[in-house]
Amino acid sequence: MIRLMMLAAEGGAAPKGIALFFPPLNELVGSTVALAIIAIVFWKKVLPVFTRILDERTAKIEGGIAKAEQAQAEAQAALEEYSAQLAEARVEAAHIREDARSEGQAIVADLRVKASDDASRILANAERQIEAERKQAVISLRSEVGLLAAELASHVLGESLSHSAAQSRVIDRFLDDLETSTQATSEVH
Repeated sequence: MIRLMMLAAEGGAAPKGIALFFPPLNELVGSTVALAIIAIVFWKKVLPVFTRILDERTAKIEGGIAKAEQAQAEAQAALEEYSAQLAEARVEAAHIREDARSEGQAIVADLRVKASDDASRILANAERQIEAERKQAVISLRSEVGLLAAELASHVLGESLSHSAAQSRVIDRFLDDLETSTQATSEVH
């Protein structure tokens, strides 16, 4: 279009047909030289800057990928370590529970033995105390029954049993007869 305007201004004839698509030789050479100068400047000045920038970006990206892979490997190692520690803690907790359970059973068994021993000791003490009280009651009862028997015998015989040896024989005989009859009655039942 520019060419057509220039030709019209020069007064020359306008190209026709296929020549319309081909520029004149002087324009073709000038455009080629300009393109070559621009290409050389681009090749020498611009392309190295782009290459350097792209190389830096590639290095940063590769460094980032390496760091990400390293961080991923560290995270995986930490996860495996955590899993191992968790499994170890679970095993240790199971051992602690088992130890506590066995210690508890041992303590319960100990307490049962101690309770049984205490019960036996308390029972033996109670039996000794009952026996002592029974003997004291028999002695007390014997003296009271003896006095009553002597008094009764002196009323029955009509004479005084003031002599202690005779009184003692009568009381002992009476109590022995009484004890024998009590035992005979106990054995029957």
